[in-house]
Amino acid sequence: MSNLSNFVHHHFDKPADELGDIEKRVLAKTHARKIISTDVNAALSAESSFGERIADGIARVGGSWSFILAFLAFLAVWTLLNTIGLVANPFDPYPFIFLNLILSMIAAIQAPIIMMSQNRQAERDRFEAAKDYEVNLKAELEVLSLHQKIDMSVLTELTALREDVARLSAELSARS
Repeated sequence: MSNLSNFVHHHFDKPADELGDIEKRVLAKTHARKIISTDVNAALSAESSFGERIADGIARVGGSWSFILAFLAFLAVWTLLNTIGLVANPFDPYPFIFLNLILSMIAAIQAPIIMMSQNRQAERDRFEAAKDYEVNLKAELEVLSLHQKIDMSVLTELTALREDVARLSAELSARS
């Protein structure tokens, strides 16, 4: 445990008891040699409720060009029917009060649904950022561990080479 404590102090510049939950979780996964990355989409989809999935779908459709073009076509047809097509008896004569009521109701419903979806997207972004931090931290720890192993290997080889040079020097001195 003191080896881990030295590792934590050396790499995090703070004692082990001051590490956050993320750092502790990454250290535990690194020590256990387990993968820390996850599929963010699968993780969030598994936790989303039916209402959240509907809100995302409505926001996806409502923010598309196909919806905008279809809605513009609907408005044009409504206007043409009530000005030219049904001149004798239009069901919503100019200034299209019923159309304004429908548009207001759609906007009143659509705006909070889109905001719900935006909140979920912000939550998704925070979750992704946290996962990215965990993966990056684990990668840094693994790179540092590899550097330490390589340094130890090089030092071991240097020590062996020095011993060989000293032995050879002693043999040469003995022969002379």
